Formats: sequence, C-alpha cells, structure tokens
Amino acid sequence: MTLTSDSWVALIVSLPSASATPRMRIWRAVKTLGCAALRDGAYLLPAQTEQASQLQALADEALQEGGQAWLLNVQARDIAEQANFKALFDRTPDYTPWLEDLARARRTLASLSAAELQRLLRRQTRAYEAIRKVDFFPGEASIRAEAQWRDFANAVEVMQSPGEPQATAGSIARRDRMQYQGRVWATRRHLWVDRVASAWLIQRFIDPHARFLWLESPADCPIDALGFDFDGATFSHVGDRVTFEVLLASFGLDGDRGLSQLGAMVHALDVGGTSTSEAAGFEAVLAGARKRWPDDDALLADIGGVLDSLHAHFSSSRRT
Repeated sequence: MTLTSDSWVALIVSLPSASATPRMRIWRAVKTLGCAALRDGAYLLPAQTEQASQLQALADEALQEGGQAWLLNVQARDIAEQANFKALFDRTPDYTPWLEDLARARRTLASLSAAELQRLLRRQTRAYEAIRKVDFFPGEASIRAEAQWRDFANAVEVMQSPGEPQATAGSIARRDRMQYQGRVWATRRHLWVDRVASAWLIQRFIDPHARFLWLESPADCPIDALGFDFDGATFSHVGDRVTFEVLLASFGLDGDRGLSQLGAMVHALDVGGTSTSEAAGFEAVLAGARKRWPDDDALLADIGGVLDSLHAHFSSSRRT
C-alpha cells in the first residue's frame, strides 16, 4: 500500500490512573493497528488506511472505562511536516529483528521434519504479514524484507519437496481408464501430499492393479512407466492444477464430490490457496506416518486408509 495524501487521524486518550488493564489493552490495540505514538496517549494513523476506521472503537472503549477520548482529523501543514509524519511509520525497526530471526531459522531448515518445516513457515508468514500490513509507506527495508522472505519460502519448498514440478500450460486430455490397467507408475520417493494422494487415487480409482516405482531421481524413470508429479512426467501440474487434480480431470473423476473436495485439500497443502479444516490434520498425520514408515509402500498403505476415510467424509452430504 502506497499512500500520498496528507490527511491523518489522531487518537488522543486519557484514562484514570487506576485503569491499568484498559490502558494496556488500548496500547496493544494501537500497536497492532500500526499507529505511531506522538506521546503517551496520543496516536497517529494515515487517514486512508483501513485501520483508521477502527480508532473509533478504541475511543469508545476509553470513554466506557471512565476516561476521555478525542478522534481528530489532522492535516500536514507543508511538505516537511508530511515527511516528518511519514518518518514515524518507518518499519525498519520492525523488519530488522524479524530478518535476524528469519536468518537464524534459515540455518535450521536441514534439520527439520516436514511438519516442523510447515509450522516454521506458518509462524514466519504470520510475523511477516503482521509487519507488512502496517507498512503504509514501503521503502528500502520492505524491499529487502520481501526479497529475503521470498528466498526463505522457496528454500522451505525445496526442503519440503525436492524436485517439485513446474506447471505446464495447455489443456488436459481425457483418457480411457481401460488403457491404463496393470501398468507401472513412477514418482519421486519420500512421498508427500500430492504424490501420496495421487498414488492412492491411481490405486483406488484408475488402475487397481498398479505397480509403483519410487524414484531416487526423475531421470531414473523407465521409458515404459507412467510418471507422475515430476517435470516431464505423463501426469504432472498443468496450469493451476496439481497432479492429483490433473489425474481427476484426465480420467473423468472430477464429478465425484468426495474426490473434488480431496483435490481442494491437496491443492492447498501442495501449492497454497484456500485451505480446508481437514488439511492441517491430514498434514500432521502424514508427517507422523513418514516417521513411522520410511518405506514408501508401507507409507502408501497406511495413508491410503486415511484417504479412504477422508473421501467418505467429503462424499457425505451430512457432517456430524
């Protein structure tokens, strides 16, 4: 968000000396909103921010606690004062410790499990978004933070799933399941969300007699095997669809309500987007199963039962 107007909103509050708890609550609220402190009890925000509309509620709270409150519209007198006001919102002091924490976290990635990587990514995402949301006048610090954040997120993705395929453009051809029976299917070993769900889908709905190869490298894929979820595979990401969704569309399974809901969950866990309430639970179960079953055949058999249950859950018209 880049703001150019010279309009500002000031909140001035005064609470009785005995009102320590309300005072702390209001102070935390103005800090979360990104207010600049002009002095104790006096706070400033750019008038065009969405946060400015929330200052009225804080003023009302101060009055309810027996204090006084004023909400004032403020105009910068000249360019110099405007610059002084903007300087109050320099987020460098916020970005600096976060970037230091991000650098420390980056050094730990290789030692973390898949679930720990996801927890770390979520925690750092919340921290970054909290600063970015109140970075009303982005400058050099925000540019540096964005670059470091992008590098960190990419590093986590690589650690989480080495060799993650790049999406290709084009349409998805419809295929005849009868031509894909008793085949050898191959994907990268150390199964994670999209690969294990795709293998389950193949086994349950496409090729019940499928045999699977778990590849150390996509280059090891035999020429007669049907590869999935790696660059150059027969079935992989197309457009904004992950491999599981591509398989659904390829074999006409996308009309199955339960499978479509599973596809949405897999998509969110694999490449992001709108999540489902079941996603975090499935991710945790899969992470635990990977620790219990280093062998991918055993992992697929274990997680297959979980996916069977999720499919039944998503297929039901009633949720209990």
